Amino acid sequence: MKVKRGDIVLVNYPFASGTGGKIRPALVVQCDRNNSRLDNTVIAQVTGRIRYVHQEPTQFLVEVASGAGQQTGLLSDSAVSCENLFTIRQDTILRKIGKMPEPELSEIDECLKAALGLE
Repeated sequence: MKVKRGDIVLVNYPFASGTGGKIRPALVVQCDRNNSRLDNTVIAQVTGRIRYVHQEPTQFLVEVASGAGQQTGLLSDSAVSCENLFTIRQDTILRKIGKMPEPELSEIDECLKAALGLE
């Protein structure tokens, strides 16, 4: 499945230990040029643990009651954890569930910069 930047997808996200994983949503953060020419894509983990989202510049809060949140297809308020990136083969993506709107992607870019020390 070819994906685009900003797609919210379901993937079998691996545990940090390297053994096993869990089906969870993720945000495609790789640019569309690379998404169209490469078999892999870079994703950011989406988690329901939002306790630290207002303290961490590397996390972005998605509130499902908001207009933007409704477009994501997420079922509950979640955090995009830009410090938890993973490269995955596009053909292992289970399905697309929604899309992150462009204004929010600009804010996520700032979270990615903080996570990668690019500020």
